[in-house]
Amino acid sequence: MNERRIEISIPDQALRLLQDARELSRYPVSTALNGPGQIMGSECTPLGQHRIRLKIGAGCPLNTVFVARRPSGEIWTPELARTFPQRDWILTRILWLSGVEPGHNRGGESDSLRRFIYIHGTPDSEPMGEPCSHGCIRMRSRDIRDLFGQVAQGLRVDILNRPLGEAC
Repeated sequence: MNERRIEISIPDQALRLLQDARELSRYPVSTALNGPGQIMGSECTPLGQHRIRLKIGAGCPLNTVFVARRPSGEIWTPELARTFPQRDWILTRILWLSGVEPGHNRGGESDSLRRFIYIHGTPDSEPMGEPCSHGCIRMRSRDIRDLFGQVAQGLRVDILNRPLGEAC
């Protein structure tokens, strides 16, 4: 079959990259503080099947700061964080997700793409393995850089409200 895909478990706060049924990599993540949910403005992580719509940041240095999906010219440091304490840091790479289930995560008030749902890097100072994001899936910068190199645009991404490896 030779299908590569990503599974993200909200209960496990983990992401795994699969090749068919074989796990290639597993990373800790941080999903939404508000839990799972589909609606625009909810700051929840959307469930269901998605695809990587765009890969952003190839070749950028570790901890590159992105604003509106563009490198800002800044590299994240603790000093920069103290200067801008209100920022929700998007660092290193962005995998922009698009839902594929009409009425669930595609279209209307539940459209993951229009909600700007990403898998992206975050500072090492931010908690990992616990829900803290505003809806996106946060990863350590080194981890997102590693994952970014292993995935292609169009890759399937399943966001699950069950533990990894548990049958649906």
